[in-house]
Amino acid sequence: MSRPSSDNDTVDGPLRPSDHLETTADGAASAPVAPKLGFVEWLRWGWRQLTSMRTALVLLLLLAIAAIPGSLVPQRSADPNGVSQWRATNPDLYPVFDALQLFDVYTSVWFSSIYILLFISLIGCVLPRTKHHWKALRARPPRTPARLSRLDDHAERTVAVPDGEDAAGHAAHAIDLAEAQLKSLRYRVERYEVGGAVSVSAERGYVRETGNLVFHGALIGVLLSVGIGGGFTYTGQTVITEGDGFVNSLGLGYTSFNPGRFVDTENDLVPYSITLDEFDVTYLEPGTQGAGQSGDFAAHVSTRFPGEDAQSDVIRVNHPITMAGDRIYLMGNGYAPTITIRNADGDVVFNESVPFLPDGATMTSQGVVKVPDGITTTDGESEQLGLAGFFYPTAATLESGALTSAYGDLANPLLTFWVYAGDLGIDDGTPRSVYALDPTGMEQIAGNDSGVDSLELAPGETVDLPDGLGTITFEDETANGAAESVKRYVSLSIHNDSGATWVLVFAILALLGLFAALFVPRRRMWVKATPGDGTVLIEYAGLARGEDPAIAIAVDALARDHGAALGELEPASDAAPRQATPNVD
Repeated sequence: MSRPSSDNDTVDGPLRPSDHLETTADGAASAPVAPKLGFVEWLRWGWRQLTSMRTALVLLLLLAIAAIPGSLVPQRSADPNGVSQWRATNPDLYPVFDALQLFDVYTSVWFSSIYILLFISLIGCVLPRTKHHWKALRARPPRTPARLSRLDDHAERTVAVPDGEDAAGHAAHAIDLAEAQLKSLRYRVERYEVGGAVSVSAERGYVRETGNLVFHGALIGVLLSVGIGGGFTYTGQTVITEGDGFVNSLGLGYTSFNPGRFVDTENDLVPYSITLDEFDVTYLEPGTQGAGQSGDFAAHVSTRFPGEDAQSDVIRVNHPITMAGDRIYLMGNGYAPTITIRNADGDVVFNESVPFLPDGATMTSQGVVKVPDGITTTDGESEQLGLAGFFYPTAATLESGALTSAYGDLANPLLTFWVYAGDLGIDDGTPRSVYALDPTGMEQIAGNDSGVDSLELAPGETVDLPDGLGTITFEDETANGAAESVKRYVSLSIHNDSGATWVLVFAILALLGLFAALFVPRRRMWVKATPGDGTVLIEYAGLARGEDPAIAIAVDALARDHGAALGELEPASDAAPRQATPNVD
């Protein structure tokens, strides 16, 4: 049924009639009005935007950017002491950063939102494409185009029909050879006959799309492994002094512990113990390049499971040991001088090897000693003491008169203390760091502006505490010199990540899928034989999906090998390939 022509018809084709505009009740023309989107339509539009590959890539980029603060700002889950130190050095910025959840980046609302949206976007991208790809895998190769000569990569030849054979039979024989040849090249083939001509259609390269789907599916697997596996992950820190041990129990061994939301702290911690037998560290000798810098660190430990014999092992930097699935890393080390405090009656009220936290390569270290009870004033009143001290492994004096450590090794160890008396603030049950002293509400009785010099002790020395409160001794445990008077300690990080194995598996799958998506070409090839009068016209053509610079070479090789099979040409392996000449009508 034809449409009447109008004034709007042009040589390029008919246009819409001039009365296509909407009209109002009075007959006046109005512009077309787009239909209004309802709630369901807006939801459908939003879902399509979210599940587009463009949105997934943008969210992946945002996730990478959002993870940057996690590497710049200390995180509570991995470095709680670093957060405390950051708070002390940046008291004004800390409330702002804390409100923005920059100390808990990976569990923050904004990071989790990006994470979840990316997860949903990838699933929305992958599932429809997987369904479509599955249908394509089960579909037959497409029918042979009627005019192969229109394709850019095309070649043809005319062969004579042998005596005693008709043209149709020879055409079918040629297609039989082409079909076998394409099958040997791992093409999926389908045979078609149209108008006397017989052809074979072949395609391969679906592994490319399979690899693409595997890559995106593996990304979903990585997200699931990180998200769900993180709930079963726990991280803890502990400090062990030479001769002491650590027990894998929440109430006994950890100085800090950060469990995932699904961790059962009573049943998931496998019992084992670690004892620090010796800590070795080497230093570059004075006079050499980089003198004073530390070299190798080695924590010699004894590990034991209940009911088993102890095993010797060594923990080094970046070389953790594994126990019951826990990865145990060497995070830090320092000195732990042994200190004894006696009251005025000579009774020992404190005797411990106190870890001092190093600051710098020369190991100038700070430490705190707290004596909650046992000290009595001359008036008979109970007193609490707090000592804030510095430890210098190789003590030296600067031009300003201040003390420093010139070398990281124990060559001239020295302890200095400021002493405070008063309330340590621990009687009310408020948790306090063992590495920090809050002098609020305490009186300084030695050091700084107290009018009494700070206490200085070398190994084996004993000095009096101010106001007759007792004495303090820097113990020299052996008579073999200063190098034996101070113990070493190590800081260990115990990490159990149940999802790490799955993350590795999915990461490997993602790489394999990416390689397949990048390097496997997707091609379609056709061979068509048209019988004539004593001859058969054989056409070869190829079509690539996406960029494939080798498609012309593949068509030429197919034509060459097929011609050799027919006895018309030498095989491709014996002759140099030639570029097929396009034949375009």
